[in-house]
Amino acid sequence: MSEESEGVVVGGDGAIRRIVLNRPQAANALRPQDRDAVIKALAEADDAPEVRVVVLSAAGRHFCAGADVKSLAAKMESPMHVGDAMRTIMNGAQRLISSVLDCSKPVIAVVQGAAAGLGAHLAFAADLVVASENASFAESFIKRGMVVDGGGAYLLSRRIALQSAKHMAFFGDAITAERAHGLGLVNEVVAAEDLSACAEALAERLAVAPTSAIALIKRLFNSAPDGDRSAAFLAEAMAQEIQTKSHDHGEGVRAFVERRSPNFLGR
Repeated sequence: MSEESEGVVVGGDGAIRRIVLNRPQAANALRPQDRDAVIKALAEADDAPEVRVVVLSAAGRHFCAGADVKSLAAKMESPMHVGDAMRTIMNGAQRLISSVLDCSKPVIAVVQGAAAGLGAHLAFAADLVVASENASFAESFIKRGMVVDGGGAYLLSRRIALQSAKHMAFFGDAITAERAHGLGLVNEVVAAEDLSACAEALAERLAVAPTSAIALIKRLFNSAPDGDRSAAFLAEAMAQEIQTKSHDHGEGVRAFVERRSPNFLGR
């Protein structure tokens, strides 16, 4: 399939769905319509049984500069009422991050150049992050006199040590891909010319993996920090119960016994 809007291109056939931020002239800053296009693309990937993995990347030199400042400035010119800003965030940036976290398919973020503000959170929400050596990540909100939004406090406090998260948020300085890797925000850092191949290799492995098991694992891992041990153990046991009824569970066991490679169908 291939679907293109002004700011987002959605494509890919079969198991790998590709979502590309496509405003390189604006460092891929997200306008409301771009944000909504990404949310829609993730929802469609989630609903499509043939899709086994989502690759989220960007055109040009940068990954994403965050929310489009011109769109934000235009909103500030309009009369504002109590609750308007809260609704805008909850129905916009937070909904975008939730769409990544809640997608049952694994999401790989492919980051080149700068990922700032909401753009950084879009990467941090992904299940796997591959970055080029010249990539950078910044919590840029403080430099605009803003509070971290788009799920930033939720994500960073679960991804890295709290003191490191506060340092990023208080100062807003960009950190290198290597530093992000050291903190645990990035899975792999590669040379710029190897970025696409690295992401493709991961996507191809996930495209033939037991997708239903990965969906359950993703849900368990994402919810574990929010509950106690009893709730986590119960959720894990229930996930195991569900997965034992799947084709891929039976195929995995049979393949092990028969000493052959499994043929997972993603169901």
